[in-house]
Amino acid sequence: MTLTKDNVNVEAQAIEAKKASKSLMILSDKEKNDALHHIADVLERDFETILAANEKDLRNGREQGFTEAFMDRLSLSQERIRDFAQGLRDVAELEDPTGKKLSDWTLENGLQVEKVTVPLGVIGMIYEARPNVTVDATGLALKSGNAIVLKGGSSAINSNQAIVEVIHKALAETKIPQEAVQFIASTDRAATNQLFTMKEHVDVLIPRGGGKLIQAVVENATVPVLETGVGNCHIYIDKDADVEKAISILVNAKTDRPAVCNAAETLIVHKEWLAQYSDELIAALKKENINVHGDEYIVDLIPDAVPAGEDDWKNEYLSTDIAVKAVDDVVDAISHIETYGTKHSEAIVTENQEAADKFLAIVDAAAIYHNASTRFTDGGALGFGAEIGISTQKLHARGPMGLPALTTVKFLMKGSGQIR
Repeated sequence: MTLTKDNVNVEAQAIEAKKASKSLMILSDKEKNDALHHIADVLERDFETILAANEKDLRNGREQGFTEAFMDRLSLSQERIRDFAQGLRDVAELEDPTGKKLSDWTLENGLQVEKVTVPLGVIGMIYEARPNVTVDATGLALKSGNAIVLKGGSSAINSNQAIVEVIHKALAETKIPQEAVQFIASTDRAATNQLFTMKEHVDVLIPRGGGKLIQAVVENATVPVLETGVGNCHIYIDKDADVEKAISILVNAKTDRPAVCNAAETLIVHKEWLAQYSDELIAALKKENINVHGDEYIVDLIPDAVPAGEDDWKNEYLSTDIAVKAVDDVVDAISHIETYGTKHSEAIVTENQEAADKFLAIVDAAAIYHNASTRFTDGGALGFGAEIGISTQKLHARGPMGLPALTTVKFLMKGSGQIR
């Protein structure tokens, strides 16, 4: 038996989750939905317990000097708890992704073949400072018939533990076993490393957080990984962009919630558009207190802009800072995105359909927009319910991962004694 320094037995928790996953597989959709509604009700009822635990994490964050963006992701309120409780109810209303017959046929020998969707089994979720992920991931896992092992960051350990205790209290009054939701209550990095390598108990790992966390999981895990990516998202304003659309989309993508992965981090602007509308752009940037890191052309054009270095083009600021580059055409914009993009979300603003079509066809990203904000790369916004993450890889899921991404397939063969 391997224990962490704080006496947490990660393997034992993974084994319990695996056992519980077998019970989940035979529950009806109604039984799973009833459980999600009950968890939502108990979360709203016991919000004060969760907020008291969250305050411990916030106090620790203030003492450690966490950034404003980090503290925003960490912070809970009664309203936020209501929001993620409602997210569970929304997930309950979605169609069950399991047990679907995708295709069926009969062989010449009479053997009947069915291809059906089934749960993945046990999901290992590794994430950082967002306590809402604890609820979102749990809801999506249970609805899709999966057990889940949660490993949140140390900065939110009190909040996450309190949330899971409330979830367990609720599950005790449902058909879903409490063991289906495991929380690794350890700040020991060894606990995370153990989860990386438990192929016999964990079917897939999903990392959700900063680039360093995701890279650590991808490079060290022996369990299959559904990789979520950082969001160095770009807005490209083409020479034929409508000025009101362009400014509105930029401001929304940058300032609506700067600390999330679908916020814009780089603005690329056609020089001809700038020649016409630089005054409007400068006024909007100033009004929204957006700090500009620009290339030489932009620094000469925009007051208070500072020179951008190589790191600025790669940076996920998660703040009201933005990198700005001037280009000669859509090809230059696409080339910049290919060099520095993270294959998350990219947008073009233009009234030129030819330029839009070229951008949509060539840019390699999970989500690509024409005349819309990148903020729509979100499971809830796209009608999936709460998401478990946004995949920037190409197998086995890409983009916002809702319920279907948490299933795989099984072939069922029904015969009458056939042999080969």
